[in-house]
Amino acid sequence: MDYFFSCDWGTSSFRLRLIQAKDLKVLAETKNSHGISDTYKLWQQQTGTALTRSDFYTAIVAREIRLLQHDLNIATNDIPVLLSGMASSTIGMLDLPYQRLPFNLDSSDLKIEFIEATAETNPFLIISGACTDSDVMRGEETKIVGCESILGNEDQEQLLLLPGTHPKHVVIKNNQVISFKTYMTGEVFKLLSVNSILSASVEEGGDFDDFENQRLFRDGVAASQDSNLLHSIFMVRTNQILKKIPLRENLYYLSGLLIGAELKDLKVDVPICLVVGGVHGSLYYLACDQLNLNVNKEIDADLALIKGHEVIFSRFSNFY
Repeated sequence: MDYFFSCDWGTSSFRLRLIQAKDLKVLAETKNSHGISDTYKLWQQQTGTALTRSDFYTAIVAREIRLLQHDLNIATNDIPVLLSGMASSTIGMLDLPYQRLPFNLDSSDLKIEFIEATAETNPFLIISGACTDSDVMRGEETKIVGCESILGNEDQEQLLLLPGTHPKHVVIKNNQVISFKTYMTGEVFKLLSVNSILSASVEEGGDFDDFENQRLFRDGVAASQDSNLLHSIFMVRTNQILKKIPLRENLYYLSGLLIGAELKDLKVDVPICLVVGGVHGSLYYLACDQLNLNVNKEIDADLALIKGHEVIFSRFSNFY
């Protein structure tokens, strides 16, 4: 099989790409805001002859594939769909149990469900998440598998840092994921900057390449190391009232406070690989530099996802 579909179906978003397996080239792509949460609600609202949850979800993916087909000269009906994210959750296509840590970077012990093709739908590989005794992930496990080739089989601990709404800090050793922690950094930033008293003290639109924005961001990272976060975030308010710091620069001060608090307990001697995309890369690089953390590798988050799907695709090639 020369192609596969890489699908990341999150709580609030859907993204589907047709990938050429030999070089991981993206041949076609579609994305929208029809995430698992909304899809589950639509399934519950069915009337008449109701489809099973699995059939309902596969029909949606089949429709998206047909939309992509208009711009392609490739027959897509037999191309497997590798699906990660919330598709394996309690509100997803299938409810698959988490893989308890540790798990191997080659994906050999992840929980993966194969669904055979029908006349109307493609074959599916549904990838479940992973868990510890106190934490969970869905979707990130695929990106982690995609990082195997740049990490190497090291006996020294390495840290994968995956920024986002809920960043993950993933500890790798001897080609296995041995632990991870989830942080609420992105979600707390949105809550504070949009829905709190601080919303009047910050403003979006500032360019991170601007020296003053970077300086205020560094100041926020530094301040987070020596003070109680619940006190220091109020300084965003006093920055505006007393010091007259412009709102757009103040936004970066708040961002620095929260990212700095997230990174506060990291060890300076542990090598870090950033799995990033967009503005997150610049923010986390600067925060790590401020804290003298050892960032020695980087991979684009989208590429990590596609590479993870390719690893799993190659393991199941005899199924198609």
